[in-house]
Amino acid sequence: MSFHLKRKDLEITDEKLLKKILKETTYVTLALSMNNQPYLVSLSHGYDEKNNCLYFHCATEGKKLHFFKANPTVWGQTILDYGYVQGKCTHLYASVHFQGKVTMIENLEQKRNAAACMINQLDKEPAKLIADLNEKRLINAVIGRIDIDYISGKKSKEVELKALIGRKDHSI
Repeated sequence: MSFHLKRKDLEITDEKLLKKILKETTYVTLALSMNNQPYLVSLSHGYDEKNNCLYFHCATEGKKLHFFKANPTVWGQTILDYGYVQGKCTHLYASVHFQGKVTMIENLEQKRNAAACMINQLDKEPAKLIADLNEKRLINAVIGRIDIDYISGKKSKEVELKALIGRKDHSI
């Protein structure tokens, strides 16, 4: 079954902008499914543009891990929320939606790279935290990777996103 955006004037088609939104946001909400039961979970993340994937970390056990194991295909959303405009009955936003497959990372060097990606995206001064990533901590860390195979975006017509391209700071 194929769907399309009804409001083409709100669609984000520039792949650079879609990827930049994934790099600018601090969390994603994932829709998971197991045995015909839905489950939503919001996670902090790091987006790896080179590999077109998201990294996340989580506890060593729990509901989401069972869902990932039963069905590794996820649907995700992240949003830049610029707020509701009082007196205008409108909300300013830009959102990215994606589908992908979750795998859990076991390789120590891949875990190190994933952790660095998350820290770089989330922390304003990442160098010390990345330097402190030690082997014991990484061995025990549960880190997942979502390989994105579909991506789309939508924004309110009042939001201009071109300024995001080329930005290096983490603030919006």
